[in-house]
Amino acid sequence: MPNPSEPSAEVARILESARRLGVELNEDEALQWLTAMAAGPGGGDVVVDMRAGVFGHRVTMLDFSPEELAYFRRVGALVEFLDEPGVVETALALSGSAAQSKIQSYPGDCDFFERVNIRTGTRAECSAILSRLIRDKALQTEKGATHQLIEVKFGSFPAEVVRGGKTLKAGTPIGWTPSEIRAGKLELQSPDGAPLTVTWEQAAQDPGWTKLDWVVADALRAQLANASNMLDVTWEAPDGTITPLDGYLDPYFQEVYLEAGSIPIFSKLAKHVSADALDNYVAQLQKEVNKYLGKDLNYGKAAKRMYNIFRLTGRYEEAAFIRELFDEPATVLYQVWSLIRTLDDALVPGSGIPLEALRRQADVLIAEVREILEGTQEIEIVRRLERLRDTLGDEAGRLAWTTQAEAARSEVINLVNNFFHGKLTGHPAIRVYIDQLQHP
Repeated sequence: MPNPSEPSAEVARILESARRLGVELNEDEALQWLTAMAAGPGGGDVVVDMRAGVFGHRVTMLDFSPEELAYFRRVGALVEFLDEPGVVETALALSGSAAQSKIQSYPGDCDFFERVNIRTGTRAECSAILSRLIRDKALQTEKGATHQLIEVKFGSFPAEVVRGGKTLKAGTPIGWTPSEIRAGKLELQSPDGAPLTVTWEQAAQDPGWTKLDWVVADALRAQLANASNMLDVTWEAPDGTITPLDGYLDPYFQEVYLEAGSIPIFSKLAKHVSADALDNYVAQLQKEVNKYLGKDLNYGKAAKRMYNIFRLTGRYEEAAFIRELFDEPATVLYQVWSLIRTLDDALVPGSGIPLEALRRQADVLIAEVREILEGTQEIEIVRRLERLRDTLGDEAGRLAWTTQAEAARSEVINLVNNFFHGKLTGHPAIRVYIDQLQHP
């Protein structure tokens, strides 16, 4: 752990790594961050920004900037679940890169996390209330000029099923489209080909991992984004016992809560977070790093998770180095990669988002690529993005759009992987960490 009285050695090593690998680094900012990290919790793990009215874990708050708070609160008004006095208590937070707006100059998606505590006499009543809340939220926010609901994860398959020709194992989370939610059922097949129906009511009996996904179009920023809200639902019994419906109460190491008024419910639930929550959280992140270094190759996602691991486990020198990578111009390609998927999601049949908003976003992507790339790489990716823009709204060209989108995303992620791979493996300590993770 860095010694706060002698941070210069840490900064010197970070500066040397950055210089050698061609990464721009602000020495004063790095020194301030290292000093703050090494100072310890002081008054506690959770801190409140009274001016902005937000709060979160002290490590998370070091990376949060209130500059984009108005935007996130606008999106939050769409995705959030509301309190019902005496029955439903909620606390909405930013998570992922959205909670790291001070350092993520080019964030990917707009991720939210919401604690939903339901106070009822029985667990069955709790599940029924959750079922109603999610269905109402989905149908109320299905589509509009600034948003389109893509999918809701609710419940899990009780047995192996075949959906759209794909076999899904028992326990797989169920993804519901808006039309399926309205119908209240899914028409599937059993492995032997027999018709099979799963109803919304059946899914409600074991809600499991619950998440809602939208595409949002922000008129003030002229930008599209994938917005999600992952719910951590708990049942509070009459005796005060707290039970997570998915069997696990999530920790709070990567969330920035958007309203100071949520402190009472947050405090009540935080008391029930497992004592070994940090170890479990880090172990889960390590599994994800392994996944993104292997079968689902994505060095950008791996870097984001390594940053969270390092800053939470006292490896501040490595964390400070990765922290600077997120501000490199080349990392805008990570956002480009994400936004191509966002455009694809927004083109669902019947979407309420105007085509003009989609075309403006495509033009922004083209301009960003032209600004940071040059030579044959720029020409090829710009060409693909222009083809994507030109096929927007062309129903007959939907297959061509999908093909072009997949090709463009493939080329962009290759560049992202090359950038992050070169920087991460060029840093000796991070290279050793990756080697040990992949070859334990």
